[in-house]
Amino acid sequence: MGGARTKRMPRAVREQQMLDAAVQIFGQRGYMAASMDEIAELAGVSKPLVYLYLNSKEDLFTACIRREATALTRAVRAGVRTDLPADRQLWDGLRAFFQHTAEHPDAWSVLHLQARTHGEPFAAEAAAMRTEIVSFVTRLVAVAAREAHRDPDLPEHEVAGLAEALVGAAESLAAWANTTPGVTARQAASTLMNFAWSGLGALMRGRRWTPPPEGVV
Repeated sequence: MGGARTKRMPRAVREQQMLDAAVQIFGQRGYMAASMDEIAELAGVSKPLVYLYLNSKEDLFTACIRREATALTRAVRAGVRTDLPADRQLWDGLRAFFQHTAEHPDAWSVLHLQARTHGEPFAAEAAAMRTEIVSFVTRLVAVAAREAHRDPDLPEHEVAGLAEALVGAAESLAAWANTTPGVTARQAASTLMNFAWSGLGALMRGRRWTPPPEGVV
């Protein structure tokens, strides 16, 4: 009976079913503890079929990272309307990010925790996703600088640093929000927006904080 169902289901659909199961197992149990037997059972297929489609546990994990990274970056990009003011673009991007990570906690665990802690090539796959998101946020910060009309030529390295800081904060906050009962995606986005935009707004208006001179205690 199981074999008949496998034959009738298109390969692409069956493969996504396997990836769904793998993301859940990897996200909840971790890469090392996850077994191909568990993944096959959750997907409703035989273990040999998982190997036939996805070759190995390493290849299966890589496929999970790539799929979930693509889904997250698409969600963030799709959430931003470029015809809106800079603060609204940033808010919409953050809200899309937190909404996606809240709705897909196992996928976020795979990307944020598992992929980064089990060596190459997994870490490289996660890093590529992060680079794309940082690049997108960098453009949002640059737009904010231009829109302010006060510091349209904010140094490139400073824009890049702000984007890195913002993405890093979003990653940490998403991990916290997903494990803290009662914290919604909107609340997480609002928290970071208030933290970030207050500082960005002051910076755009030329109100910079400057460190004390070298040697001053």
